[in-house]
Amino acid sequence: MVKLLGEQLTRWAQDPTVAHVVISGAGDKAFCAGGDIRSIYDARQAGKASGLSAFFSAMNICSTHRSRPIPSPILPWSTASSWAVGSACRFMAATGSERKKTLFAMPETGIGFFPDVGGTWFLPRMPKRAGVYCALSGGRMKQGDALETGVLTHAVAESSLADLERSLETAADIDAALASYLVSPEKGVVSENADLIDQAFSGDMVADILSRLDAADSEFAHKTARTIREKSPTSVLIAFEQMKRGPELSFNECMRLEYRIVCHILEGRDFFEGVRAVLVDKDQNPQWSPSQLGQVDSGDLASYFQEPSGGDLPLAAT
Repeated sequence: MVKLLGEQLTRWAQDPTVAHVVISGAGDKAFCAGGDIRSIYDARQAGKASGLSAFFSAMNICSTHRSRPIPSPILPWSTASSWAVGSACRFMAATGSERKKTLFAMPETGIGFFPDVGGTWFLPRMPKRAGVYCALSGGRMKQGDALETGVLTHAVAESSLADLERSLETAADIDAALASYLVSPEKGVVSENADLIDQAFSGDMVADILSRLDAADSEFAHKTARTIREKSPTSVLIAFEQMKRGPELSFNECMRLEYRIVCHILEGRDFFEGVRAVLVDKDQNPQWSPSQLGQVDSGDLASYFQEPSGGDLPLAAT
């Protein structure tokens, strides 16, 4: 699916008759419900681990559409997070209603993984360290948070989507078309705690961040610290190193870095243990190895950022 989507985006980008592309997910679970991760776990269990990195290679190459000047603006929308698709788009509109709430999260450290699909690029560029908070804790953003941090470019009402699609069929100016359907969403916990997040997550080390959260007079801060300590220690430290490197890298360099990380993660244990605990057995009790942040070897951590044995992702360093 990822490969076909990438090929189709390229065709649309080169087609002068295509003005706008709207991408929406089937059903009510947005664009992905974890089937890709489960299939990777099953392949490993069946002894078919070789070639698993090919999936991530295709996905990362597809995501590089974000860095290209695509003449056909692309607008995905959803009532839940769909950033693997949204990261390739100039416009990201999402809905919010009493029935369906927009949620955005990068929960990968909770399954021994890391914030991929361009997370190295966009998370550290969010205002007030909000992206670092998301990367380490997996904290959720509601529609208002997502709009303020740049995850969304527009917040619209769910009831207006059909009318909005029809107006885009003839609209020359997308911003003007969207302006008629905008809503003002309420703030979420990220917006409400923006200054606290900025202060705490500006620490030079994860240990500094946790100390600042522990010392804060805030239940939100204490809950966040507990949540980070529950994640895979290796994944948390990988994610933090991503956030430090990301601002200095081009988008394609970020995708290459993410490919390096995933190749090494697929050779390890925590990712498959995390998938087992969350998606397979669903006991929500992963046994991380190592189990504490202070036990993660610095040399082992550095290896995740080195070129894999099969070579780097074949992208131009733009």
